[in-house]
Amino acid sequence: MATTADAPQEAPHHAAGDIAFSPHLSGASILVVDDEPGMRNFLVRMLASRCRHVAEAADVATASRLLEATPFDLIILDNIMAGRTGLEWLEELRGSGFYRDVILITAFADLETAIKALRAGAADFVLKPFRSNQILNAIARCLDRGRLMRENFVLRRELKALPGAGAMVGASNATRTVRGMIERVGPMPTTVLVTGESGTGKEVTARSLHDVSPRAGKPFVPVNCAAIAPEIIESELFGHLKGAFTGAASSREGLFFYAQGGTLFLDEVGELPPAMQSKLLRVIEDKKVRPVGAEREVPVDVRLIAATNCDLATAVAQGRFRQDLYYRLNVVNIHLAPLRERAADVEPLAHLFMAELSAQLGVPPLALTEAVLRALARYDWPGNVRELRNVIERSLILGEFPGDVVPDADEEPAVENADALPQALGAVEKAHMLKVLGEAGGNRAEAARRLGVSRKTLDRKLKAWNA
Repeated sequence: MATTADAPQEAPHHAAGDIAFSPHLSGASILVVDDEPGMRNFLVRMLASRCRHVAEAADVATASRLLEATPFDLIILDNIMAGRTGLEWLEELRGSGFYRDVILITAFADLETAIKALRAGAADFVLKPFRSNQILNAIARCLDRGRLMRENFVLRRELKALPGAGAMVGASNATRTVRGMIERVGPMPTTVLVTGESGTGKEVTARSLHDVSPRAGKPFVPVNCAAIAPEIIESELFGHLKGAFTGAASSREGLFFYAQGGTLFLDEVGELPPAMQSKLLRVIEDKKVRPVGAEREVPVDVRLIAATNCDLATAVAQGRFRQDLYYRLNVVNIHLAPLRERAADVEPLAHLFMAELSAQLGVPPLALTEAVLRALARYDWPGNVRELRNVIERSLILGEFPGDVVPDADEEPAVENADALPQALGAVEKAHMLKVLGEAGGNRAEAARRLGVSRKTLDRKLKAWNA
C-alpha cells in the first residue's frame, strides 16, 4: 500500500515537443491499478489529457473485470496492494494469455523483486516516489517498443507476400462503382465481404477500404487462410501460450493482436476448416479471442474484411461453410468483375504496371502503342489483373511482348528507345529462356508455353544463339 513517502512529484510544465505529446501516447488505452487513491488520482489526472482512454482499479478483481471488457495497450500496476501483490497478478496475466506491456511501480524495491518482475514479464520497473516525466517516459518507451514490434512483424509478412495486383485504377463502369462503394463503406466499422475471381484485386480493395477508414493509421494485416495448415491456423490467428502444444517453446501473440486497432484481412475465407469457422463466428460476435492454451478470453478491437473466389452461398447450401458465419461476413458485399468484362481498365493498368515494373527492374519501358493496347484489350485474361501484371513484367525481362497475348509482337517488337537497352538484358533473356527450355526437357513447344511466347519466337531466338 502506498505511503506518504510514495507521493509523486509533479514535473515542470511540459513543452510542446515533450514525450508527453507523443502520437503513440495520445492513441493509447491505459489501465492504472493501485489501491492508494492519491496515486490513482495523480496518474489518471496526468494521463487523461494525454491518452485516448484511461481507466482505474483499486484491486486486481476490478482490474480483471475491466480487462475482460476493454483491450488495453498498457497496465500501470502497483506491486504492494492489499490481498494480492502486483507480481502475483502479473504472473497470472501472462499465464492466461495477456501479452500487453505492464509497468510495475513500487516503493519497496530490492534486487530480488526486480528479478522477479522481469521473470514475470514486467516491461519496466519504476520506483516510488517518481516525477511525472519519469512515468511518462516509461510509458512512451513501452508503447514505442510494442508498436515497433507489431510494425516489424506486419512488414515482414508483407515482404514475404506476392506483389500486389496494383492500385484501384480503371475507367470501366464496374471499377467506378467499386471505388464509390469503397468511399461509402470504408469509413464505417462494417464487416465487408469482397468476392471475385482470383487475381481481380481483392486485397487491393481491402487495403483501399482500410486506407479511407479511421483505422488507416493502425496495422493492415492480410492473412491467406488457404496457405496456413489447418492444425496451426488457430494459433496463427489467436496466438498461443508456452507449452500449449508440441513445439510451443514460448508464448506468442496471434494475428488478431497484431491487427489491434486496425484491419484484419482474411483472404480465401472459404478455405477455413469447419472448427475454425465456429471459432471465428464467436470472435465476431463477442469481439474476444482465446489464445491456444489460455483459460481467459482477451478483448480485441479489429475490423474484419474477408474475401473469397468461391461461391460461399453454394458452399453454405452444400454444408461446407457455416450459414451464420456467412451472414456475419456478408454484411456488405463488394464484387469485382473479371478483367475480361472491363476492357476499359486494361490500358490504365498496363501503363501503371509498365511504369512501376520498369523502374523496379531498371530497364527502359516498352512502348504501349495503339496496336499493343488493342491486342491487350482483346485478350481474355484468365488470370485477371495479376496475369496482366505478370505479362508486363515478363515482357520487360524478355524485351518484347509475348506472342500469345500480342500476336504481332513477333514482327514488330514495340520497344521504346531500343538502343538504350543494356547488353545485360540480352544475357538475362538468353539465360532465362535456356533455363526454361532445360526444365521442359528440350521440348520447345512446352518451353514456349511456359515462357508465354510463340514457338516461332523461341525458334528464332535459339537459332540466333546457335542453341
